[in-house]
Amino acid sequence: MGIRVIKTAIAALAALYTAHYLGLDPPLSAGLLAILGVEVTRMKGLRSAFDRFMASVLGLFFASLLFMLLGFHLWTISLFVLFAFPILSRFHLKDGIVTSAVIVFHVYAKEEVTTALIGNEIMLLLTGLGWATVINFLYMPKEEHKLVELRHVTEEKFGRIFQTMAATLRTPSLVWNGEELLEAGQAIEEGIRRSEIARENRVWGQGSAYSRYWPNYFDMRQQQLDSISLMLTQLALVYESLPQGELVAELFEHLADDVKSEVYEGKVDEMRLKLESRFPTMPLPITRDEFEMRAALLHVVHELRRYLSIAKRLKKQKNSLKADAREANV
Repeated sequence: MGIRVIKTAIAALAALYTAHYLGLDPPLSAGLLAILGVEVTRMKGLRSAFDRFMASVLGLFFASLLFMLLGFHLWTISLFVLFAFPILSRFHLKDGIVTSAVIVFHVYAKEEVTTALIGNEIMLLLTGLGWATVINFLYMPKEEHKLVELRHVTEEKFGRIFQTMAATLRTPSLVWNGEELLEAGQAIEEGIRRSEIARENRVWGQGSAYSRYWPNYFDMRQQQLDSISLMLTQLALVYESLPQGELVAELFEHLADDVKSEVYEGKVDEMRLKLESRFPTMPLPITRDEFEMRAALLHVVHELRRYLSIAKRLKKQKNSLKADAREANV
């Protein structure tokens, strides 16, 4: 927020000096337009400037027509608001409604519609919105460092969650407050927000693999967090220590280490497949309680398959990474 305030101040100052130099009237309006045009991302600033300029030009000509036909009356302004605002909204120019009103009020205050006046208003738009766009493009805070930090936080929390899940299977009486689950969710939400900002700050190459990396990464973690929540729901039904629970706990321990890997290792999935093949060969449950707990464990293993499939789909494959390395060496 501090950077945006500084950028807004610079844009307003530049617009005011430029308007004074060009002899525009009133020059303060150029500063106001510059303040309205400064945004949080380059692409949003570009869209905002375009919307405001188009809405203002359309509103200016529509209001000028009304003033020439009906005269300069207060109720003429009301007619302009009544008809122009819905039209601008329909054409997705809502961001420019306020800017358009500012320009139209200038014309009303002059009580005349001349080529010189319309040219003055358009130059005010170009000056104010132009400087806002220039300042938007000159500097935007980098999100890379914060995104890397959020990634580390997410992976650390995932690792702790898996370790706790393993510990719970070995000691069902263990009490866990779920703090890491909430913190992981907060880090992912912040990562999604910041990755969108980082993407919108790239005017060119938005479709590149690099620009898609962070949105894909945090989308993957969000899907996996949903899967973890389902696994935790089933683990809550396991209230006794079972041999099958020990085997599933080993999966989670390995997963706590693999979660930080940038590539899909595949080792945990191999262990999961072997465990699934062992389940039918194990002795049948003796009691109903044991049956229900083992069914919950089997459900956890099946959900773990979905968790791993998400990683397999969105993470780099180990073989493809080796191939890339060989190509780089060549």
